[in-house]
Amino acid sequence: MKKDLGLVQAVYPMPVLMVAAYDENEKINVMNVAWGQICDMDKIILFIGEGKRTWLNIKASGAFTVALADKDHMDAADFFGIASGNKIDDKFERTGYHAVRSDKVHAPIIEEFPVVMECELLEFLHTDFVDGIVGRIVNVKAEEAVLDEKGKVDPVKLNALMFDQFRNDYYLTGEKAGKAWNAGMELMKKQ
Repeated sequence: MKKDLGLVQAVYPMPVLMVAAYDENEKINVMNVAWGQICDMDKIILFIGEGKRTWLNIKASGAFTVALADKDHMDAADFFGIASGNKIDDKFERTGYHAVRSDKVHAPIIEEFPVVMECELLEFLHTDFVDGIVGRIVNVKAEEAVLDEKGKVDPVKLNALMFDQFRNDYYLTGEKAGKAWNAGMELMKKQ
């Protein structure tokens, strides 16, 4: 029997996304965003409220990067979520992390995170119920250490963090449960 839990953000798992952008002076800010996802073959949506430092930077620069946080960098990833760029001027610098300029968009790539999407701003969404940033993914870069023999990202090697909204914990991805577009094929054969 199911028990009522009340209002809970019950989508699990949520990705731990590191969103980075330059401000008008080329200063870097990075934000931990759990509320984001792919919304088309080449598009991503990030649910970031207006006025956040990263939101302002994306508006100023017209571009951003989205990196997948991993186990080895959980401390900085968490810090990027609890520290506000509007209140801590040296937020990125405090981590000791390194950034290089993307060669595809006007945005920084944080070198420590192993997979990054380079994105150009398409639009800001603002309704009575949701604020979002939609970007076009123009390229993905990945460290060779997280690639399999076919050159694809290997979730086991990646050790990506997932956010658990039930208890505010981080978990790891990696265990394969089945093959997508195959696990349900027997049900397709039923008449």
